[in-house]
Amino acid sequence: MASTQAAAATEQAPTKNPTLLAWVAKMAAMTQPDRIVWCDGSEAEKARLTEQAVKDGTLIPLNPKTRPGCYLHRSNPNDVARVEHLTFICTPNKTDAGPTNNWMEPEAAYTKLSQLFEGCMKGRTMYVVPYAMGPLGGASTKIGVELTDSDYVVLNMRIMTRMGKAALDMLGDSDDFNRGLHSTGDVNPDRRYICHFPQDNTIWSFGSGYGGNVLLGKKCLALRIGSYLGREEGWLAEHMLILGVTSPKGETTYIAAAFPSACGKTNFAMMIPPKEYAGWKIETVGDDIAWMRPGPDGRLYAINPEAGYFGVVPGTNYKTNPNAMETISKDTLFTNVALTPDGDVWWEGKDGEVPEELIDWQGKPWKKGSTEKAAHPNSRFTAPMSNNPVLSGKANDPQGVPISAIIFGGRRSNTVPLVLQAFNWTHGVFLGATMGSETTAAATGKVGVVRRDPMAMLPFCGYHMGDYLQHWLDMQKSIPQLPKIFQVNWFRQDKNGKFIWPGFGENMRVLEWIVNRVQGRVPTQETLLGWVPRQDQGLNLKGLDLPEEAIQEATSIKEDEWKSELKSQEVFFEQLGTKAPEALMLQRKLLIARLDG
Repeated sequence: MASTQAAAATEQAPTKNPTLLAWVAKMAAMTQPDRIVWCDGSEAEKARLTEQAVKDGTLIPLNPKTRPGCYLHRSNPNDVARVEHLTFICTPNKTDAGPTNNWMEPEAAYTKLSQLFEGCMKGRTMYVVPYAMGPLGGASTKIGVELTDSDYVVLNMRIMTRMGKAALDMLGDSDDFNRGLHSTGDVNPDRRYICHFPQDNTIWSFGSGYGGNVLLGKKCLALRIGSYLGREEGWLAEHMLILGVTSPKGETTYIAAAFPSACGKTNFAMMIPPKEYAGWKIETVGDDIAWMRPGPDGRLYAINPEAGYFGVVPGTNYKTNPNAMETISKDTLFTNVALTPDGDVWWEGKDGEVPEELIDWQGKPWKKGSTEKAAHPNSRFTAPMSNNPVLSGKANDPQGVPISAIIFGGRRSNTVPLVLQAFNWTHGVFLGATMGSETTAAATGKVGVVRRDPMAMLPFCGYHMGDYLQHWLDMQKSIPQLPKIFQVNWFRQDKNGKFIWPGFGENMRVLEWIVNRVQGRVPTQETLLGWVPRQDQGLNLKGLDLPEEAIQEATSIKEDEWKSELKSQEVFFEQLGTKAPEALMLQRKLLIARLDG
């Protein structure tokens, strides 16, 4: 059987790369597919796979008049999100994975998963999906090859990456590629594993069909493996959006920003400035992931390794994110949203009236007023970034864009002010390391508990978090022109629990101040925590219907709250043990001393 599969793999292969051919043959011998298909990324292949997916029920065509080129997919109800508790970092030494990751010894993981993969593709097709993460030909771009038995995965990878012949051509005869193996298996949660082998540049995913677990170029390669490679090679793989903001004078500033989930990341990346900012322009380089490395001119350059957007749908509408709504108007795959009688899609928070009747995300009848959600709260869209009306012309630039500012932002009802600037790089890393968001009742049963999420990377860092933070500190040595670092918080609440700051497009006012600080155009007020806008030459509040006391509350720094904050940070740093970077411990001591003084 093994020799037959090896022959099949070799005969059909559009490459002579010996390492790749041998690996595909070995994986085919284990999984025993009926056919091996090498994907070329062509339009004809897309049409063929789409037709096949519709025929087998994987995809449901939507109304071609209202959603041209769009389809709906329903995943297994037990398979609707990333599974952090089943996601493993497989390093020889448990310490290397660190206390914030699940760990499995590599040989044990290979043995356990090999038993699951053995013969799992009998009666199925193995698709060989070569793909590039990053613009083709770029020095920062990485090549991966994913073997999968899911046509849904292939069609998503086509949107999310530069997939097919071009990636294979870029790889050539090199053995430097990520080896990804995926099978949906029988979608049994008891046999579901997403295992990363950083030293082998390998990812094995079994038992899931959900995007975050099976689109191996995304969180798996771009962040977990990417962060490990970044430390080894001297760059940063980060869970960050990248945007360009252009002033009426034509001056463009590029900014990277990290926000945990439910903090408005995609909205910020595609923001439309308010009418008071006529002539200003926001353009999206990336909405989720940034690979950043020092450039020859001493600045930090970032690329978006992805080619599409895999976003959360509920709450997306023409008020919160009109550019996202335009992006998903065509050639989009929707997962676990509701279906309208006329063949359109619907989700909670969509514009317009709630329909009287729908087919819900599980394919069941749904009536208006039901206590059940029509669309799953984690329902998704997969859309090409080329659909984005404000896509930056630099989004496909192999050189990337020079980053002038880095923003860290969490969801906090108090303590953290609307915006502040770090004193220096080390202080900025401290702000990023200690960022977090407050839990909701839906998440934990407790409200207001701060969940630390350093740099929004807690679920995605492929090695010890202490080493990761030290790598951030060490990067200072190789970036002569360091980006300025800022912290923002759109979610401060008043005594009645109402958000003080209006957010959305009005965040442009904060962004303008950040740009002015980067360009050295406005003075600041120094506080114990960092530099904040001055009242006389600070935020542009023209046309904003907010009383002065509300602005003061949103930007206030209260020492008693910060004393409690610093105490609560202890738990996180204690978790890192001896690997907690000394420079960050010193920052913390200095802040405590300033507050106590």
